[in-house]
Amino acid sequence: MSKNLRVKSSSYIDETTRISFKFNGKKLFGFKGDTLASALLANDIHLVARSFKYHRPRGIMTSGSEEPNAIVQLHDNSSRTEPNVRATEIELYEGLEASSQNCWPSVNFDIGGINNFLSPLLPAGFYYKTFMWPASFWEKYEYFIRKSAGLGKSPTEADPDIYDHKYIHCDVLVIGGGISGIIAAKSAAKNGLKTLIVDEKPNLGGTTIYQNNDHFKINDENSSKWLQNEIDSLKNFENLEVKTRTSVAAYHGYNFVLARENLTDHIEISKRENKVRQRLLKIRAKKVITATGSIERPLIFNNNDRPGILLSSAIKKYADFYGVKSGEEIVLFTNNDTAYETALSLSDKGIKVKAIVDIRDANENRLIKSIKDLNIKIYNNHTVVDTKGHKRINKVSIMELSKDGTSVVGNKIDINCDCLGMAGGWTPAVHLFTQSGGKLKFRDSENIFVPNQYSSDQISVGACNGDFELNDILSILPDQINKYLGIDEESFKSVQVISSKDNNYRNIWLLPSDKILGKTKPFVDYQNDATAKDIKLALREGFRSIEHVKRYTTTGMGTDQGKLGNMHALGIIAETAKVQMGELGTTTFRPPYTPLTFGTIVGRNVGEYFDIFRKTPMHDWHVKHKAEFENVGQWKRAWYYPKNNEDMHQAVQRESKAARESAGILDASTLGKIDIQGTDASEFLNRVYTNAWSKLGIGKCRYGLMLNEDGMVYDDGVTTRLGENHYIMTTTTGGAATVLGKLEDYLQTEWPELDVYLTSVTDHYATASVCGPNSKKILSKLIPDLDLSDENFPHMSFKDTTIGKIKCRVMRISFTGEHSYEINVQANYGKSIWKKCMEAGKEFNITPYGTETMHLLRAEKGFIIVGQDTDATMTPIDLQMDWIVSKKKYDFIGKRSLYRSDTIREDRKQLVGLLTENPNEILEEGAQIVAETNKQPVEMLGHVTSSYFSPNLNKSIALGVVRGGKNMLGQKLFVPMENKIINVTVADPVFLDKENKRLNA
Repeated sequence: MSKNLRVKSSSYIDETTRISFKFNGKKLFGFKGDTLASALLANDIHLVARSFKYHRPRGIMTSGSEEPNAIVQLHDNSSRTEPNVRATEIELYEGLEASSQNCWPSVNFDIGGINNFLSPLLPAGFYYKTFMWPASFWEKYEYFIRKSAGLGKSPTEADPDIYDHKYIHCDVLVIGGGISGIIAAKSAAKNGLKTLIVDEKPNLGGTTIYQNNDHFKINDENSSKWLQNEIDSLKNFENLEVKTRTSVAAYHGYNFVLARENLTDHIEISKRENKVRQRLLKIRAKKVITATGSIERPLIFNNNDRPGILLSSAIKKYADFYGVKSGEEIVLFTNNDTAYETALSLSDKGIKVKAIVDIRDANENRLIKSIKDLNIKIYNNHTVVDTKGHKRINKVSIMELSKDGTSVVGNKIDINCDCLGMAGGWTPAVHLFTQSGGKLKFRDSENIFVPNQYSSDQISVGACNGDFELNDILSILPDQINKYLGIDEESFKSVQVISSKDNNYRNIWLLPSDKILGKTKPFVDYQNDATAKDIKLALREGFRSIEHVKRYTTTGMGTDQGKLGNMHALGIIAETAKVQMGELGTTTFRPPYTPLTFGTIVGRNVGEYFDIFRKTPMHDWHVKHKAEFENVGQWKRAWYYPKNNEDMHQAVQRESKAARESAGILDASTLGKIDIQGTDASEFLNRVYTNAWSKLGIGKCRYGLMLNEDGMVYDDGVTTRLGENHYIMTTTTGGAATVLGKLEDYLQTEWPELDVYLTSVTDHYATASVCGPNSKKILSKLIPDLDLSDENFPHMSFKDTTIGKIKCRVMRISFTGEHSYEINVQANYGKSIWKKCMEAGKEFNITPYGTETMHLLRAEKGFIIVGQDTDATMTPIDLQMDWIVSKKKYDFIGKRSLYRSDTIREDRKQLVGLLTENPNEILEEGAQIVAETNKQPVEMLGHVTSSYFSPNLNKSIALGVVRGGKNMLGQKLFVPMENKIINVTVADPVFLDKENKRLNA
């Protein structure tokens, strides 16, 4: 480490704890408290990356989350590798390994750098214009385009770290731990409000905390000391929670805020085992105070992207906070007083400032006078017209500005330097405010957008509200906070501030050069190499919307999302198009504010927890009896029960014959169940289902179809009337949640006048379905006192009864076409009832069957499965279920769509049965169906939706959808497969017991 690059720092760097790390394979050292960026600068490393398009050398530019250049790959070739991480946000830890991205073979010698020499041939829109033709070339250059796309490398192994989610509720959420946030949080907590303050840095205080000179005083005390005392006082409030290393990612409606809390990213990897790496905080706040500060702007001039060119505020922070020199000979370039503040701070630490180039006319205030007293040369009304140096800046060229600032005059002056600091003013960080739905207004005096209309109970304070100076903040903030929180806090009203700075500011969006624009490279978006020339080209080519210009030039589309460059892009567009910036608006600020890892987003829902497993009350019994399972709508459903090394086909054949010949039992607990109550329950069902419900008697069941608004089948199930205003609806297993959501949506948005209440009760009940010729005998053994005659207990009815002392609801409904009963009991009695059924059915060889057998049995009867025999294009008429669509009802969901010209076409795909010429040949589900095979191209008529071998019919059967199918009974069609063509005959979809005699057997 070069000792002369370290200077006396604040107390935030522990120089007694030396940390080793690697960058591009080279072992280096830093101190505890360093970021990777500060440690690299301390090691005199400025070249850290290459730009995306031209592969130009790039170095560290900022000290925060707005960094566009210094993005690196962490721990390459490891399961913990992570691309596109900002060096400015990585806290140094022992064993950290980082490498440069987007360069080959190395960042020092990058073959891709040839793009820089070819840049005149690669203007904005180059890809759009070039790679459209000729089409035959695409396969030849696609490989190279894909190889060059992207920046870092994604991991190829599973992430070993642990992530978590946490819900937080508070009265007041304060976003930002700078001076404005500290004052706001203390005021809220002091008045008894449950308060949470979050900040993305490891410590609170913002920029004021390292303001160590006497040009900024609060109550006649150094501003940093005053603020530190206020931070220390926060520990006294039990109702105040402080979260550092916590970046707010998204601000949604109704003050719902998502934040990422880094818990172990700053810890040595070997010490992270079994510890949560990052936690996603889901915060719901009654009130939100946004104090996110502001971002310093760069200046746009020729070759403003070389390593060694930093923001002035970053140079200051690296010196004051981290104790690191960004260079030995520094030149500052400014349009406001910020650079003078930096110069003074650097001089106090013995760091040489060669000159300050100021585009403003000569000005005098206490701060500038202090600089002059240090004999630092000031070039007023001058601009930088060029920089020199390849892998690091070594010279700047400056010239005097014309009176109107549109050109340069006089002779060029060259100044040797190894660092250039830019101070282009400040942009309020309004990203979270706009995410919440807030509206901005443009303030001409400082060329900034500030919050205007709030969409929720929130307020923006401090620099993010356009109040940049300490004296402005502390004169406005106390009353602002008191009014918002409805309190009267006196402690901050009497604060006195002394500041040596002025608000004098001159803005030029694109600084002139001694060369024409086409011969210069003034970069607006540093990562994507978007220049001012590109933006002007986009305007010449007809783009006017700021969103269109953004996409055409890729300005603001890098990992920093335009935090630095977007305001300049807006300014250049406005000036070129001769419109007001306020009329242009801004690009859309989308979440997340800073990137989130996938791990943070999913939390613990990875691996076996990626999707929850739901188990029925009888699950343990199924496991004990060797059931194979399939996943259906998060449920583990028994698929089939193999015996004596049976495969699935053999087990299903045995189970289905048992169900038809004697008795079978199915665990139907997973079917969705929705309890429906209210005086308008009947009217509600009338609107939801295609058939009529008003006259359904109490104690009766009815099958129904639901449609989408487009008339297509959405779900089906049996609904039972339990009382005058009480129903229970069953849905498909996989559709339970979406059906409930859809019905709730209608009740809340379309029919709020209906008195209806919906409750999901799927988990409340266990259901055992007993079917087969002996099912009545089994039930009579279970419930000897219940009259099971057809007169007392007909098909599609239910009875409340008991089995032993267990209350149950028995429904006589069937999905197999057999005489069947569904026994519904309280979930915790499910396993007991199942065992009782098995015991009662032992003499009848009762056989448990799974979902595969259930599918076969229902296919024999031509019963559909929504989602298998239907997709989003099938109407009830297509399914040959015209009988279920009421002709008398005034309306129901999807009714109007059933009569559209397209929906009533005769040649739509319709559900049919299919029988193979060879009865032992089973069709593949999904196979295409055609009318002829010797015509090219082959015209597809439809496809197979369900296919089985039926042991009860001793032949293969299938259901399919065929264009005009219901008028094709008996017609021969073909199913072409890879190595053969299968002959099929269109048949009635009901293969077994068309007269339904078995239901009452």
